[in-house]
Amino acid sequence: MVRVSRYRGRFGPEQAERLLWRAGFGPRPGEAKRLSKLGLERAVRSLTRPAATRLVGPAPRDNDGLPLAPYDAYGHDLLFWLDRMVRTSTPLVERMALTWHDWFATGDVGSQRLGLGQAGLFRKRALGSFKQLLLDVTHDPAMLIWLSGNENSKDAPNENYARELMELFTLGASNSAGYPYSEEDVREQARALTGWRNDWDNNVGPTNFRYDPKLHDDGVKRIFGQRGKFGWADACSLVIGHRAHPGHFVNKLWSYFVPTPPSAKTRKALVALYKYKHRYAVRPVVEAILMHPAFYGGSSMVKPPVVYIAGMLRARGRGIDTESWTWLSDVAGQRLFEPPNVAGWDERRWLDTSTLRGRWNSAAEIVGKDEVPSDGYSEVETPAAALAAALSYWGNPTITNATRSQLTSFAQAAQDAAVADWQRGTYRALRQNALRLLIATSPDMETC
Repeated sequence: MVRVSRYRGRFGPEQAERLLWRAGFGPRPGEAKRLSKLGLERAVRSLTRPAATRLVGPAPRDNDGLPLAPYDAYGHDLLFWLDRMVRTSTPLVERMALTWHDWFATGDVGSQRLGLGQAGLFRKRALGSFKQLLLDVTHDPAMLIWLSGNENSKDAPNENYARELMELFTLGASNSAGYPYSEEDVREQARALTGWRNDWDNNVGPTNFRYDPKLHDDGVKRIFGQRGKFGWADACSLVIGHRAHPGHFVNKLWSYFVPTPPSAKTRKALVALYKYKHRYAVRPVVEAILMHPAFYGGSSMVKPPVVYIAGMLRARGRGIDTESWTWLSDVAGQRLFEPPNVAGWDERRWLDTSTLRGRWNSAAEIVGKDEVPSDGYSEVETPAAALAAALSYWGNPTITNATRSQLTSFAQAAQDAAVADWQRGTYRALRQNALRLLIATSPDMETC
């Protein structure tokens, strides 16, 4: 079996910082330095094999200081999940839940309870068996509604879930990996998936999701050249066992952690690890990716909007204390529980002329609450000291020399603009507020 390459370079605070951003929601102050002291393998395993989850910090509140109502109040489902991202002691588990939310993209199904229930499923299966995750997702109530699984019966087969099961979730587009599946396979899979239904309660909405054998097509199906009286669980086993699945899984999972595709050698080694050595387990593949040279030596990745927001809150030790995050994350391009389509979010749109506004406003929401008053502010603070203070505000994130140079030039220009005696302290206070915002919205903080 081909071994997966392992990173052998320096594992210091900068590398630990990248690990915490890509495999979580960024470091709390001092966390990257502490993690780096563990060394690469122990640091990765502390994320992939954590202790029980604890939520650390103030409980979330709405605009009036009241507890959230995640099942009932508009946007509180998003705030509930964002709070877990901010306060969790197991960030990779929560980050994998977000990954599965994009992978099995499920939009608004008219019930925040069902959406949060699905997020809980993703959290539970975060690093376990992908096959078990697929089985659970297939009869998850939110998914049954979203892709019409609850309307798929022997008398009126519905192909929605059958098609996305193969094209998006497990195999890729037909012929893309050289192993075609046909429209007949889609139709036959739809027949295999028949039988799910639910009731409606005027008080709680859709309820009592269950499998009804009377609605299932128990006839013989032909799927991927195999014949049998296949049911819904067989449909999942057939796609997992399809020879196109391991490669599709590896490529897609890799893309959440590394911006460039894996080499043919790496892909082959990860496929062997996933399919043969660990029988479709997610954790070993994630561990291998997090210890791969491409993870630490490759290009930067743009942080997804909710990761960017959660990371700023973690850096500041601030909890959810405003409902503004609902619209701010939406403007930034990632409204949880409302992906743009069944393919999930387009990471190529994380940063553009439209979504940048949401990121800027998100940073301003945090900086604005901590605005430095001009009264009594130091009149002699140097540009270097001002920048150091602003970086400390964010927990001393890594910035490039180019960014440092630009920020220092700005700090000097702001100081030079203070010509009157009354301006010295006032302009320095304004400079500090501006530096905090400029650091948060710099290319270095937008990427990891």
